[in-house]
Amino acid sequence: MKQPTARQHWMSVLAHSEASQLDAHWQPLRLNPSFERVRPAETGLTRLQARMGGSGKRFVMGDATMTRAVVKLHDGTLGFSYVLGRDKAHAERCALIDALLQQPETQALIEEKIIAPLAALREEQRQLRAREIASSKVDFFTLVRGDN
Repeated sequence: MKQPTARQHWMSVLAHSEASQLDAHWQPLRLNPSFERVRPAETGLTRLQARMGGSGKRFVMGDATMTRAVVKLHDGTLGFSYVLGRDKAHAERCALIDALLQQPETQALIEEKIIAPLAALREEQRQLRAREIASSKVDFFTLVRGDN
């Protein structure tokens, strides 16, 4: 399986972040960059696809509400975001952070103070969920009696 690029990684972390968690890490940085809204945050629907058994034939599972935003920094750097739900401020903040992560002068700071802690929290939640699922696992077996 191909490894995600650094930008794919931080975009995933931002997209999966809770707005309150992101704000808690963003506020102490006191960054206040000027930016322009290229595409103001807007809410719509996205179609969710799944696979039977996780690896079988694709099917449409349903629709989900999604909010997207695009911002541009003063130097022309574009930041994008797509987040589930209707939180326009969260989508805009994610787009702004995406743009700032592309700037050499702010990238290391944001990766250390926002992306790494949120990625660790997400992994912790993933492992907790995996343990919960594993604890409820039922092993089924077939008992064969006699000769056939």
